[in-house]
Amino acid sequence: MTDVFDKIISGDIPAFKIYEDEYTLAFLDITQITPGHTLLIPKKDITDIFEYDDITASQVLSKLPLIARAIKASNQNIIGINIFSNNGTGAGQVVPHSHFHLVPRYKDDNFNITEFSNADQYDNAKYQTIANNIIEQLEG
Repeated sequence: MTDVFDKIISGDIPAFKIYEDEYTLAFLDITQITPGHTLLIPKKDITDIFEYDDITASQVLSKLPLIARAIKASNQNIIGINIFSNNGTGAGQVVPHSHFHLVPRYKDDNFNITEFSNADQYDNAKYQTIANNIIEQLEG
């Protein structure tokens, strides 16, 4: 299935490209949460993080620091950066092609990632159970 990012990769849809190599493409997000909001995508047709193999993860994720540093250096008013990826419709993923948002932060930019905590609902035993379940899958 062809999505909007596949069309950007093929050149059928124009984009403000920031970086491109054999495996990845970074371009400005048309929503521009803040100036410089960039998307990093694999050129390989991958829906979400759950489909990455080790090689593809290395090819794509290793570019995050490079792109982040370039964004930060591009504007002296950038004081930080948020990097995130929505994986699956339940997490708010809209385009079915893996992508990472790099959102530069500026003083008083009004972008708010809500601070939320359920820590009061967990004790050490509950934390350990969750950790053990995840570890079991890693060792699996």
